[in-house]
Amino acid sequence: MAEAIRALFRRQDLDCRNLGSPFTARLMALLAEGLDDESAFGHRVLNWPPVVTDNLPLRVAGGLHALARAGHPDLAAVYPPHDVSDEALRQTVLRVIRDDGVRLLPWLDNAPQTNEVARSAVLIAAAHWLAARYGLPMHLSELGSSAGLNLLWDHLALDLPGPRLGPADPVLTLKPDWTGPLPPANRPLVLSRAGVDIAPIDPARDRERMLAYIWADQTARLDRAARALDLAAKLQPSVTKADAADWTEPRLAQIFPGALHLFYHTIAATYFPATTTARLQTALTAAGARATPESPLAHLAFESDEQGPGGGITLTLWPGGETITMGRADFHGRWVDWQAPAA
Repeated sequence: MAEAIRALFRRQDLDCRNLGSPFTARLMALLAEGLDDESAFGHRVLNWPPVVTDNLPLRVAGGLHALARAGHPDLAAVYPPHDVSDEALRQTVLRVIRDDGVRLLPWLDNAPQTNEVARSAVLIAAAHWLAARYGLPMHLSELGSSAGLNLLWDHLALDLPGPRLGPADPVLTLKPDWTGPLPPANRPLVLSRAGVDIAPIDPARDRERMLAYIWADQTARLDRAARALDLAAKLQPSVTKADAADWTEPRLAQIFPGALHLFYHTIAATYFPATTTARLQTALTAAGARATPESPLAHLAFESDEQGPGGGITLTLWPGGETITMGRADFHGRWVDWQAPAA
């Protein structure tokens, strides 16, 4: 069991390097080799069932980052912006786990949620494409909404090599490395928005918890998340606590006359149980059969498809059920390879 857990930390080391977090990669590598079961925390981690989707290494990283952000004197001295040797980091982290592990234990009880707002670059581009295709206002439904940050994409701007898409006074401007054609400039109009999550995050009450899950050396991500959380705390988008299928079935049964229903999820589907996934597909098929040109349905999915790099972006449209490949994007929104056809 312990060796399988160490392998999870080594895998996370590689993922962090690929996603631009050398500090967190170092942290994962030292935990993979140095963690022992002499503390209650280490014992629980090393005896955890080795399930990849539990994101156990990032639960550990979140707890340590939370202590550092809260001013733990030992961790604060070795966490960014400080640059210390691998040995100093190893000794400090393992000492904190041994001496203060009881403060870390609650972080093992919840899966990490970053609600990465930079993924809204994909949503902004797709919504402009849909606005050009249909010329209709939109109702939004999101799965895995967490704190609702990506329900608020129409308050953000997307800075592209050509025009900037979004409001004139955005709360946040996203600027991924963009390749491929530019989306049309047709600005979408959002009439309503709602989401679901099995464990929603309150953007005000749980602000520090969410920021702790973001890797400590990625200051741009931390700044984006902080500003997006402030916006969500102000606007309070509706996020229901429920199983995704339980919420989706009645949601997709609704008809929105004279409007497009945009149903979407970003890096969430991999965490749904198989039974939930099957029910979601059944509900989408039934809703697609009811869609009309006056009240169309669009299913946008930005998900890991194991093809790499990043995740694939697909769009299925009803009536008709046509599925369109829209491109690929980095999991943290650093780049977008847009492949959408003309709208």
